[in-house]
Amino acid sequence: MDTLTALALLALGIVLVVAGAEAFFDGLLAVARRFTVSAFVVTVVLSGFEVENLAAGIAANAKGLPGAAAGTFLGGTTFLALAVAGLGALVAPYRVRLPRSVLLWTVAAPIPLLLLSLDGALSRLDGAVLVAWFVVAVVGLARSGRGVVGAEGDDDGPDRRRFPLAWLLGGLALLTVGGNLLGDGIRAVVTQFGVPQTLLGNTAVAAAVEAEELGRVAIPAKRGRGDIALGNVLGTVVHFIAFNAGLIALVRPLPLDDATLRLHLPVAVLSPAVLCLLVGLRGGLGRVEGTILVVLYVAYVVVAVWLALWS
Repeated sequence: MDTLTALALLALGIVLVVAGAEAFFDGLLAVARRFTVSAFVVTVVLSGFEVENLAAGIAANAKGLPGAAAGTFLGGTTFLALAVAGLGALVAPYRVRLPRSVLLWTVAAPIPLLLLSLDGALSRLDGAVLVAWFVVAVVGLARSGRGVVGAEGDDDGPDRRRFPLAWLLGGLALLTVGGNLLGDGIRAVVTQFGVPQTLLGNTAVAAAVEAEELGRVAIPAKRGRGDIALGNVLGTVVHFIAFNAGLIALVRPLPLDDATLRLHLPVAVLSPAVLCLLVGLRGGLGRVEGTILVVLYVAYVVVAVWLALWS
């Protein structure tokens, strides 16, 4: 694929991501109203089930690329907690008071993965433990956020969409297609430079596969729903760091290389904690906090590239 084609895919992907994010947001609000459930809870439960991320991790591990496979959930977590949350706040700052228990569940979500990785690999038993922990963590997160509403409450919105599930699923479909096009474009450009698989998995692949998440965060934030913006990030972090990691290891045991253990894993564990600290202290994320998160992500990528070049 030449550079011009890659750029065209990027442009088309961006258009589809924005359109999908709008449809997904409207559908999500309508579903929440229909079932009288907090939109934050619906977002937390649905946001992280991303087949493309999971499929990328399983496929990479099956092809003997464990570093890239681990990068889909480790680099994906870091990208979400730092880059997506930070860029979303730069586009449209969002303010929402989240219960302390919501933040604590998010901070605790990566701890089992860290402990199980101390021996340098994730076995099938480790994978089963992580999947079980995911159920506990996502239920705890959702229960803690039952009373969370946006700045104007869960009844705000442009209209009451008919067929809310169709809008929700249609938005997800557009987000998936747009994200895949973005991913193809980004990978086509990056892989021309012979990037090491662990670095590629934790940076370019993770960012490419999760590119649509910026739309899921920025669109609700621009429309005054910081609860949904943060719910997308926090819910997806819990899915990635527990469910995706566990299921990939269940399919095939996952060895973890030195770069993963020394850099990518610790950063993926700490990134949600930094995000939650800022949200807890500031009652959301403004442009100052967004800048801090983006700078941290850029610093992480620089360190990752430096280690890859000199290792």
